Amino acid sequence: MARTAKTTTSRSGGGLAEATPPGSTAAVPLQAAPPTGERTGERARRPEHSVVRERTAELFAALAEQDDPTERARLHERITTLNLPMAFSIAHRYRGRGEDVEDLQQVAAVGLVKAVEAYDPALGREFAVFAVPTISGELKRHFRDKGWSIRPPRRLQELRPRLSAARTELEQDLGRSPSISEVAAHLGVDVEEVSECMAATEQYHLHSLDELVAGTDGTRPSLLDTLGDLDAALESTADHLTLAPLLASLPERDRRLLVLRFERGWTQARIAEDLGISQMQVSRLLQALLSRLRTAMDPAA
Repeated sequence: MARTAKTTTSRSGGGLAEATPPGSTAAVPLQAAPPTGERTGERARRPEHSVVRERTAELFAALAEQDDPTERARLHERITTLNLPMAFSIAHRYRGRGEDVEDLQQVAAVGLVKAVEAYDPALGREFAVFAVPTISGELKRHFRDKGWSIRPPRRLQELRPRLSAARTELEQDLGRSPSISEVAAHLGVDVEEVSECMAATEQYHLHSLDELVAGTDGTRPSLLDTLGDLDAALESTADHLTLAPLLASLPERDRRLLVLRFERGWTQARIAEDLGISQMQVSRLLQALLSRLRTAMDPAA
């Protein structure tokens, strides 16, 4: 014997709503059936957002009367699907800030799901009034917590959108790009804080070394190809740092001897003439100095 479907009357007076009874294997879409053709024509002539608002209210009314977990989940899904265009519209407000639109839509959809789960029609507010700040807050948290490649302090994250808005406003008022001090005065913050925020903004997205860039000859090499060769002096950096204090502790004549020989490239004969000693003495002094420095830098040797 075929099962008899349970009928439920919605609170909004939109007609009868047919719901699948618990245990049914087929999900019957919840459709409000207007009692007259005249009412159907009235709804068709209304703005789309008015139809969505009314239909959302009907679904929440049906949800309030439903105790079955499976049916409640289905109603939640229908409400979410019905209001997805609103969530995507809010996501598009945040485009152009370094995030893909598809990712923003996903975040907005998460915010919409949270709004559907938390909404209470008994408070008397329309769902959209409750959902819009919930979705916007989810998007703002996404930018704050996950949008940065290198996350700066939270105060700089919160200053970034204010800084961007202030620069746009000042550009329109001044007819030129504002200075850092003008932006700081407009926001009422220190110049150093604005400079720090601008520097942090550059770290919002890091560029891949494989990213293609415009070459000077019309080619498009990767960013890695445009970088210079490895500096050979890097390998001796540690030696320079160790040697510097040792040289500073030498007597003036010994330091001058090393400078003339290794920085200026003088011959031993010219050094001997400059210091008033023999070339043989210069050779012995150099050997003794170098031996002392090697021992001081590497006692194990």
